Amino acid sequence: MGLLNLSWKNLTNKPLSMLLSLVLFALGVGLISFLFLLNRQINEKFEKNLAGIDLVIGAKGSPLQLILSSMYHIDAPTGNIPIKDVMPYLNPKNPFIKMAVPLSLGDSYRGYRIVGTSANLLELYQAKVNKGRSFTRLMEVLAGAGAAQELGLKIGSTFQSSHGLIEDENLVHGGHDFKVVGILKPTGAAIDQLLLTAAQSIWEVHEHGGMGVAPAIEEEEEDHHEAEHQKEDSTELADPDHDHAETTQQVGPVALTNQENDYASEDHSHDDDHLESITTYPDKEITSLLLQFNGRSITTLNLQRMINQNTSMQAATPAIEITRLYSLMGVGQDALRWLAFIIMGVSGLSIFISLFSSLRDRRYELALMRTMGASPGKLFSMIVLEGLLLSVLGYLLGLLISHGGMELLAGEMKAAYRYTFTGRIFLVEELYLLVGALAVGFIAAVIPAIQARNTDISRTLAEG
Repeated sequence: MGLLNLSWKNLTNKPLSMLLSLVLFALGVGLISFLFLLNRQINEKFEKNLAGIDLVIGAKGSPLQLILSSMYHIDAPTGNIPIKDVMPYLNPKNPFIKMAVPLSLGDSYRGYRIVGTSANLLELYQAKVNKGRSFTRLMEVLAGAGAAQELGLKIGSTFQSSHGLIEDENLVHGGHDFKVVGILKPTGAAIDQLLLTAAQSIWEVHEHGGMGVAPAIEEEEEDHHEAEHQKEDSTELADPDHDHAETTQQVGPVALTNQENDYASEDHSHDDDHLESITTYPDKEITSLLLQFNGRSITTLNLQRMINQNTSMQAATPAIEITRLYSLMGVGQDALRWLAFIIMGVSGLSIFISLFSSLRDRRYELALMRTMGASPGKLFSMIVLEGLLLSVLGYLLGLLISHGGMELLAGEMKAAYRYTFTGRIFLVEELYLLVGALAVGFIAAVIPAIQARNTDISRTLAEG
């Protein structure tokens, strides 16, 4: 009988003791592995969604909430800001601003957020159009890869938005259909889960959709509202053949920022479309503004403080707020990590007690093995192998628990935040965890193994 087979027979001779040691060891390994998986994927999501954004401007409130809602799209917006208040940052001649991307939030479709923005958002996330083209007109939508897949959207699909960020048939904006004109390639960032459209589409739905204004869009005075209608009615659209049946009246062209749209499809035939800047609508509102600086200077470093102290808006630096979030999460993660180490230590103690106590019942057996030619080194190796077998089995069971648990959590995370997590990956850190598990098994078995090697043959046989 081989040494491995003999060690296995010895372990299964006391199944309850073996099961206890396995469960404890698997819980420790599983918890540590789960933390590895969760941390790696959360860090990747945070890093990808930073997208080179240096500053986010929005309504007064929690700066962390502003960052989470505007960049990670996992929180409610803090409110709205008038376009006229952010005009200096939308100025194409501003030497300190490389790119300014507006966001209008507050609506969704079947739980997926609809974002009124400019096509420059694609440049921030380095996103490319996979099918169709980017939005260039009112009520056109460019769908993220994940949103399109989950919602079953294709080029030409139409849908109606819902008020707020929850799915409720009573909050649907009737009479205004969004039309999908393009689908993005997967990026792994939050943009995969968004439905992108022009800011004017969001304004149009809330001003004429029968639901009133969005949570982040302030209701205007009646006389100004009528003046806007007159202005829009008098605007001549570049394409007279365009079908406006989806809207209640003609409106101006799609709103863009100071940067040109580099992501429209090359085969787009509407070359005569005049794309105006949202600065032509100073009395409208947006939820936030994403800024990318044109280098670092004293002015850009002091911009956040200047906005927070001298305006009715707030500015937040993504790197600072995410670091703060990490520090808050780190306390809980450290506690769980130490708990996992304690569980692994207890499991190692359990293995030691199990092997040590079994030696009393196996002394006669070990003595017989010595008389039959087994060397002291072979007895030592057999006991150590039992400890290593327990640690390897506990490690494998722990990985099964951690990866299975991650898959279950992934479903909940996707339903709640539209982020994709998975347990179907194997990390390098888990190899280090295997080395640690083997070390625990070896240390737990080494003292019993030494005792087995030093077995007194004559005395043990004499005692029977």
